[in-house]
Amino acid sequence: MSKLALEHFLPYRLNRLSTAVSLRFRRVYGPHHNLTIPEWRVLATLGQFETMSAKAIGAHSAMHKTKVSRAVRALEERRWLKRRESVDDRREEFLSLTAQGLEAYADIVPRALAFEAQILATLGPQAQALLGALDRLEETFEPGRS
Repeated sequence: MSKLALEHFLPYRLNRLSTAVSLRFRRVYGPHHNLTIPEWRVLATLGQFETMSAKAIGAHSAMHKTKVSRAVRALEERRWLKRRESVDDRREEFLSLTAQGLEAYADIVPRALAFEAQILATLGPQAQALLGALDRLEETFEPGRS
């Protein structure tokens, strides 16, 4: 029987790296704003797109609906997020950041960009090749593709 060496298996390595980067990045926004990873992802998605449904946030950030729901509730309790009922479908709500949420987002963005720049600097001239490879992988594994 063949054995799988997980430490060399690409899907395993990508998953571990994703978790490690997310946890390290949490050090950038966590101490200043006490956000969980899902809360940050909701905040960042709304900061970028301004208004979205929870379902759309989940699809964009690849988060399960329960994680999105908890993060939305936590941000709403902090008064960083507001809901607006859809006029077309009363079951759907549109979410957006409040002034306080936008202020937190604006505070985190420069730190996030500096964190990304640090990672890319670590890679040196290989950074562009990695970014190109990530683009190809995202195209290949885009939801809905077989």
